[in-house]
Amino acid sequence: MAVARSMRRTSPISLLLAALLAFGFICFLLTPSSSSSSASASASSSRQRQQDAAEHPLSPPTKPFLKSQSYRSDGYQAAPPVVHYNLNNLTSTSDSIVNGERILILTPLARFYQEYWDNLEKLSYPHELISLGFIAPKTKAGNTAIAALEKAISKTQNGPIDNRFASISILRQDFEPPLTTQDEKVRHKLSSQKDRRESMSRARNSLVFTTLGPSTSWVLWLDADIVETPTTLIQDLTSYDQPVIVPNCFQRYYDKNSRKWDIRPYDFNSWIDSEQAQVLAKDMGPDEILLEGYQELPTYRTLMAYLADLKNLDPRRLLELDGVGGTALMVKADVHRDGAMFPAFPFFHLVETEGFAKMARRLGYGVFGLPDYLIYHYNE
Repeated sequence: MAVARSMRRTSPISLLLAALLAFGFICFLLTPSSSSSSASASASSSRQRQQDAAEHPLSPPTKPFLKSQSYRSDGYQAAPPVVHYNLNNLTSTSDSIVNGERILILTPLARFYQEYWDNLEKLSYPHELISLGFIAPKTKAGNTAIAALEKAISKTQNGPIDNRFASISILRQDFEPPLTTQDEKVRHKLSSQKDRRESMSRARNSLVFTTLGPSTSWVLWLDADIVETPTTLIQDLTSYDQPVIVPNCFQRYYDKNSRKWDIRPYDFNSWIDSEQAQVLAKDMGPDEILLEGYQELPTYRTLMAYLADLKNLDPRRLLELDGVGGTALMVKADVHRDGAMFPAFPFFHLVETEGFAKMARRLGYGVFGLPDYLIYHYNE
């Protein structure tokens, strides 16, 4: 006996296939594509940045600033509003990412190295919490460095939103540099040091007091020739919750004798003071300065550069210092707000970063170093 047509249409197998097809079609409609998910995440990040942006032109050094034209009824542009900031609500803690603490990375720029910028981009600290500040001399070399910097900035700031920095400021020095060359041998001659480092102090002070915003929690001084650091550099340094802290700066080089790559200390400005150095200072004139790493000035200070235990590195090892270098110097913003700057004059016979450490200690702040936490300087 033949099966009726109506019964064939409602057989269990047909119903099951129809249900599976319908379920698959619904899943296809509801499942977002990878591109739409990426676009949605990008839009969300963009909205968050806009909501967090500065509402007026008084604080763009720290936060992104969205330009807007505001005019009075008579057609003239309105003046910026009077703004109140409660810095008591600003934190600088060991949980900098969790607390959304803003970092200001400041770099005196005489030459541009692409490796420096590549390393900067790789930092894993949320880039929307990072602002950058640069200062360069008004020289031919300075112009070249700024041109290369602006090219790198344009590529990053027009790239993926998560890679973009919150804001970037570029300053030009309003004074002539004492040296006309950046050759390493000339830069590190003893006779060049006083004028060179006093000039560097002026540049650093101009940079920090121009770009330090009301939302800045930490300031990271990062030299333009630092080309390799851990990607976690910022959160590593802030995790100690110290007012001033500096890692150990080394340099990679090719050893011709062993025919292999090796590392060597580079920055000798982070040290623990000695009695011999204090005796030398007592016999100096008011305009003379003590410098480290020169045979003419045997200070016999304990140099952090030589304290690294290269066979058993412990990045958490901490020691108290009297002087610091500026290759990668993390400072709580309140230290600068309280007046600690880089003396461009002999301050207890010290200038620039070493003078800054002395000034910070005189203000009651601790100064610390990480002998086993290594960063690397460009090999010239």
